[in-house]
Amino acid sequence: QVQLQESGPGLVKPSQTLSLTCTVSGGSITTNYYYWSWIRQPPGKGLEWIGYIAYSGSTYYSPSLKSRTSISRDTSKNQFTLQLSSVTPEDTAVYYCARRPSGYYSGSYYFYYGMDYWGKGTLVTVSS
Repeated sequence: QVQLQESGPGLVKPSQTLSLTCTVSGGSITTNYYYWSWIRQPPGKGLEWIGYIAYSGSTYYSPSLKSRTSISRDTSKNQFTLQLSSVTPEDTAVYYCARRPSGYYSGSYYFYYGMDYWGKGTLVTVSS
């Protein structure tokens, strides 16, 4: 059973960098072919995907957050980390880490799987 656990400060000041770590147990973050994502949910709003780091170490970010986002990993600790710079109160949200299996081709179509394991989430408040 794969388990994910988010950790990090619950309060960040405006203009600072938000940093969260996801610790994975029950499976390796380098195992083919999984993608390890960060997702957030602001209060009263829907889920927003932030980006992922793949089993290979490659990364991909949401275009709307790309300029402020960095996702890295420590394979020795089986952890991956989110850094979001220049935060504002609009970055206040519950932040989740999750795993998504690789999709597959059927003919000329590519099918994506949804996230199959999630952390419980951690609330990060941006306030002075």
